[in-house]
Amino acid sequence: MPLHDESGRVALLGGGFSTDTDGVLDDWVLGLARRPRPKVCFVPTASGDAEGYAERFLGAFAGRECEPSVLRLFRREADDASLRAFLLEQDVVYVGGGNTANLLAVWRVHGVDRLLVEAYERGTLLCGISAGANCWARGSHTDSFGPLAFLPDGLGLLPGSVCPHYDSEPGRRPSYRRAVASGALPAGWALDDGAGALFTDGVVTRTVAREVGAHLYRVEPDGRGGVTETVVLP
Repeated sequence: MPLHDESGRVALLGGGFSTDTDGVLDDWVLGLARRPRPKVCFVPTASGDAEGYAERFLGAFAGRECEPSVLRLFRREADDASLRAFLLEQDVVYVGGGNTANLLAVWRVHGVDRLLVEAYERGTLLCGISAGANCWARGSHTDSFGPLAFLPDGLGLLPGSVCPHYDSEPGRRPSYRRAVASGALPAGWALDDGAGALFTDGVVTRTVAREVGAHLYRVEPDGRGGVTETVVLP
C-alpha cells in the first residue's frame, strides 16, 4: 500500500551537481520530495563507487535543506535487513552516472533492484543522471559496452526506453533513432543535457529546463522504417 498519494515517481535528469554549477536541477529534485527536509541517498554504483563522485555529492548537498547520505555497494557494510531499512527510509534516491550494465548487475547481486522497486511503490522519488536515468526503464541507449549500443534491460519502472545526452554526445541521436526504428529498443524518451522530466506511474507529468533549447523528446517508430520525434516542451 503506498504511503502517500505521490507514489510511483521517477525523475530523469540531464544534469545536476556533477555537471552544472547553478544547482537548478538538484533544487528541482528536492522540491519534488515528500517532506521539507528530505533524506537524499546518492548511489554511485555505476561509477564503481568512485570516492570523488560521492564527495562531490556530499559537498553539493551539505548546504541544502536535506539529509544527504551515500550508499556504497563495493564496500558494503550493512546486512540485508539494515540495507532494506536504510533504503526504505529515504525520500529521494539519486543515482549517478557511469556504466548502466554494471550498475544493474551489481544491484541484482545485492538485491538493491528489488528494494528500489519497493521504495518506489512506497513513495520514494527515484532519480538520476545518465546511467542513473537509464536504469529505471525497460531498456536504454548506452555506452556500457564501449561503442553506443542498446541495452534491452532495466528495472522497468518506466515503460519503454531512455536515451540520455541526446544533444551533447556525437552519435547519440541517430543511434537511438535507429534502435527504436528497428525495434531493438521500444519507443521511449530522449533527454537533452539541461532538461529534467518527472514521471508519475510511468506517465510524464512535469518537464523543466535549466537553459533555453533543452528538451525531452518522445521517440516512436513510424511504421515505415523510421521514427517520429515529438518535443515535450518544458
